[in-house]
Amino acid sequence: MTDVLFLSHRIPYPPDKGDKIRSYNLLKGLSERYRVHLGTFVDDPADWQHVPELRKICAETCILPLDPRWARVRSLLGFATGRALTMSYYESRKMRAWLKSLIRNHRLAGAYVYSSSMGPYAADLDLGRGAVRVMDFCDVDSDKWRQYAPTHGYPMKWVFAREARMLARAESELTAKFDASLVISEAEAGILRSIAQCNSDRVAVLPNGVDAAYFDPGLHYENLFQGVGRRVVFTGAMDYHANVDAVAWFAKDVLPRIRRRMPDAVFVIVGSNPSPTVLQLASLPGVEVTGRVPDVRPYLAHAAAVVAPLRIARGVQNKVLEALAMARPVVATENALQGIPDARLAGVVTATEPGEFADAVVSRLETATDEPRGRAFVLERFVWKVQASKLAAYFSKTDHDGIADAPIAVARA
Repeated sequence: MTDVLFLSHRIPYPPDKGDKIRSYNLLKGLSERYRVHLGTFVDDPADWQHVPELRKICAETCILPLDPRWARVRSLLGFATGRALTMSYYESRKMRAWLKSLIRNHRLAGAYVYSSSMGPYAADLDLGRGAVRVMDFCDVDSDKWRQYAPTHGYPMKWVFAREARMLARAESELTAKFDASLVISEAEAGILRSIAQCNSDRVAVLPNGVDAAYFDPGLHYENLFQGVGRRVVFTGAMDYHANVDAVAWFAKDVLPRIRRRMPDAVFVIVGSNPSPTVLQLASLPGVEVTGRVPDVRPYLAHAAAVVAPLRIARGVQNKVLEALAMARPVVATENALQGIPDARLAGVVTATEPGEFADAVVSRLETATDEPRGRAFVLERFVWKVQASKLAAYFSKTDHDGIADAPIAVARA
């Protein structure tokens, strides 16, 4: 059986937030076809309990603790070395030593690297003749930092702008060193191709997916909402800046307009690690903050509507795909749908301004029906097994002297 290296900046389990959902499902798909050797970090002590689950599907693992305090110190050294701060954050001698041992003991068909911050580990590693390097940027992080800069004051405005420049340079260098560079949507591909320039032909799109058997509206889910009211739900990691910005905007600028017409409307923010800004929103009329929940499906199943009011967004939003798979009516900004072409075919309503967004939500609440078009749309276009098959094709042993044309053609389709 063929051996493949899988590097991820964060332990890819449990699949309860954006990056883990993608990395876990692709890891699981690869492990069904290859012997996968996993190198990753744990930055949340609670995640150590999940290591046995990963060892069940991996041939070998190197799972190292990441102390955020020391990581930030390493990151700050980027100011002195001229590197992007996020590229130094995950630097580890132990990880490099494990990789050297791995390639001494195994003949690898290739390496899949999730997140640009892990790219340097595999960029110059001697994987052996014919091995294929696949870099999964997912989103183009340099453009994310570019978007963050105008929303902050000094000195963070300067820090974010610098990080955008440094990361763009690193992204260009990585694209040159890897045989294929994956992103989550055509919009992201266009950005990376402009950065990669002469290596733009190495950029390919591998969309996100959804586990439609897990997110199945036909299953029974207990109604966890207390009291009466029509619930408008948002799901996501609530320490992520883009999500925090989204729920704050909705709670302060959109929800009051909705409640003037529908006093029983309640905005429920579902997600782990709510920041102080998010926790403060719970003091507003009609706002509930759950914090981490063991399962988001009951909240989606009993939601009158799901919203994705993202003003800063990258790639494919898992929160939107999961809501569609659960046949829920969705209202979203155009930004939230960048990586989901033809989302209107799934019944998604788009809005931008507060009044427009409020009108769209009220309309969906008045209708109060399921949206079967959403699930049909997901089943046709966004299923994880399909995406994992495309990734696995890169490592097919059709031509060990180089990259086979067939796997790349499949993955770029």
